[in-house]
Amino acid sequence: MIVREITDQEKNQFDQVISHPLQSWAWGEFREQTGVKVKRLGVFEDKKLVSGYQITIHPIPKTKFNIGYFPKGPMPDQTMIEALEKVGQEENCLFIKLEPNISLPVDKDRSGWKQVDSFLRQHNCQPGRPLFTKYTFQIDLTKTEAELLTQMKAKTRYNVHLAERKDVKIVEDSTPTGLAEYLKLRQITLNRQNFYDHTTDYKQKMWQQLRTADIAHLLKAVYKKQTLAAWIVFRFKDKLYYPYGASSNQHREVMASSLIMWEVMRFGKKNNCRIFDTWGSLGPNPDKSDPWYGFHRFKLGFGGQLVEFLGTYDLVIKPSIYPVYRLVETIRWQILRLWAKLKP
Repeated sequence: MIVREITDQEKNQFDQVISHPLQSWAWGEFREQTGVKVKRLGVFEDKKLVSGYQITIHPIPKTKFNIGYFPKGPMPDQTMIEALEKVGQEENCLFIKLEPNISLPVDKDRSGWKQVDSFLRQHNCQPGRPLFTKYTFQIDLTKTEAELLTQMKAKTRYNVHLAERKDVKIVEDSTPTGLAEYLKLRQITLNRQNFYDHTTDYKQKMWQQLRTADIAHLLKAVYKKQTLAAWIVFRFKDKLYYPYGASSNQHREVMASSLIMWEVMRFGKKNNCRIFDTWGSLGPNPDKSDPWYGFHRFKLGFGGQLVEFLGTYDLVIKPSIYPVYRLVETIRWQILRLWAKLKP
């Protein structure tokens, strides 16, 4: 078994062995355009590529150190840990954050994960602050449309049909005009919900690379010639993902967001997707006061299965400095949360 950096000529082979859009070649090209260094490694057996790792390298401001980020990779093993440790040393990283694309339904036995946790802790890993949510709803798109409608909560199904009766139309508009409408609505959404987001430049670069690779698609809900909602979805292999959404403050009574969710599910079925991953939710016992509870409840209404991911681990490269970084990080987040509460 050999681990080495992937060449540009191996782009297609690389995308064949990875399982998530954040590990795709196009996502790496996008991150490079934003000034982030990207490392791509391939695991070869008998000269055949069998697994791939894409790691982004992020400078820690006002220091000489970096942080590595390895989201949505395969199940950790000895080969991976050794390869990542080498990258971490070469790139002067304090640690590399791992968020494996490993999940199970919340009602399934996860005792096997104890062995994975033990393995990681024995190999210089410890639980880290998550960047991705630990839970998400996944919808089985192999079911018929009738079955998908039946599994929805009654209120959700009513809202879908209400939007249809109000003559809300869902259309794909993966054009520069469609993106411009999304960006306008996204700012309205952020102002309404008091959330932060990536910059417009970030979104435009992301869209350009993932649209060129036929991963990103944009659907919008139109009512009386006015766009009320716009969603960017990712289609990668046999899965569909909903990472970005935006909506207007106007005509919320016509339930455009409910209909666009349903039509995104139908879009996935038409494009032979088996699973629709809604890109994050709260856990099995959500706090109704949580700022994300509204999103959780909206997704819950469509009858998906709540799944839990393995979690977030930091592969520590510099153990003498890592605790200091975590302490400063904890203090920083406490200050940000306090500031958010105090804001008018």
